[in-house]
Amino acid sequence: MEVIKINTLSDLKEAADQFIRLIGDNKIFAFYGNMGAGKTTFIKAICTELGVTENITSPTFSLVNEYTTKDNRIIYHFDCYRLKNLNEAYDIGADEYFYSGELCFIEWPEKIEGILPLEKVDVTIHVLDDESREITINI
Repeated sequence: MEVIKINTLSDLKEAADQFIRLIGDNKIFAFYGNMGAGKTTFIKAICTELGVTENITSPTFSLVNEYTTKDNRIIYHFDCYRLKNLNEAYDIGADEYFYSGELCFIEWPEKIEGILPLEKVDVTIHVLDDESREITINI
């Protein structure tokens, strides 16, 4: 288990860089945390550091966004908050994305636990009393 601490927004870039150094060959990352914990903000920082130049937005309504990095790698960013059941995840082809070999960052993965690959990496963002964030990565 690895832990990254974010004291202020100015720490985001370094935290994203630390996270990227930990990725290794892993492709599926399940981001857990309460509403407002910073899942989307952290994923945006990671995508930026990986070389995504397009606008990175929360896929709250589209459910999945696709980004391309400068070196033509694909990143899929999911927000499963609005999904009511696993059938809705199957309807958008979530399982196909997960087995595409591309990076997948999934917010609210607890909504689709039944179809997530076993080799996923759990990333939990905790908001501490001082409003800083502690990110736990179970690699």
